[in-house]
Amino acid sequence: MPLPDRDFDVTEVAVPWKLLSEAGHRIVFATEQGAAARCDPLLLTGVVFGQLGAKPEPARFYAELVASGQLDAPTPWAAIKPETVDALLLPGGHAQGMRQYLGSNRLQEVVAAIWERNVPVAAICHGVLVLARTRLPSTGKSALYEMRTTCLPDYMERLAYWSTAWKHGRYYRTYPAYVGSEVRGALHDPKRQFQRGPITLFTHGKRHDDAAAFVVEDGRYVSARWPGDAYLFAKKLLARL
Repeated sequence: MPLPDRDFDVTEVAVPWKLLSEAGHRIVFATEQGAAARCDPLLLTGVVFGQLGAKPEPARFYAELVASGQLDAPTPWAAIKPETVDALLLPGGHAQGMRQYLGSNRLQEVVAAIWERNVPVAAICHGVLVLARTRLPSTGKSALYEMRTTCLPDYMERLAYWSTAWKHGRYYRTYPAYVGSEVRGALHDPKRQFQRGPITLFTHGKRHDDAAAFVVEDGRYVSARWPGDAYLFAKKLLARL
């Protein structure tokens, strides 16, 4: 699970970590230079009026993860050995610290090598941008060029931005272009391949209730839209493992 040094999404990291760990899998975290990784702090305290942050259970999982020490000494991206990786999980986040991870050419090289090994790959929210930007040496095209996928929908990104801009400015706009626009631009046939999912504003999937969640499955690849999909997203990756 590659991460930036700071500002990743609490739920999109902590929920998969918890479910995968409970199932007996070992999660290897990785940052650019091996620096300790920490989440976007506003997601623990609430973005506006105590709202729009992580739900209580994912926040507890994150506290467990921090206490475990697994985020304190991650593997440097350059030290990742693709041949030893059984699966790749790319979480999201929207604050500016995410650019370190979303825009890294070095990380994209590692992701390309892992992708071409045909192991399970899962990406959620902004994490789908890493795959959209990864060019495969074998084709010269995006890793997602022929894949069906979802990601953070435009309407969600727009609503989050406009509802918080008065207090936090461009906090919810990682880049000038919407995530969905860039992901669709990486696809061979966006109308066929891109799946926005149902309109969802506030309802999250839960550990034992996936009714509100949405993921897209395409062979060994799983993608999801936002933190509200994190439980189902993790379960689908577990099924592939």
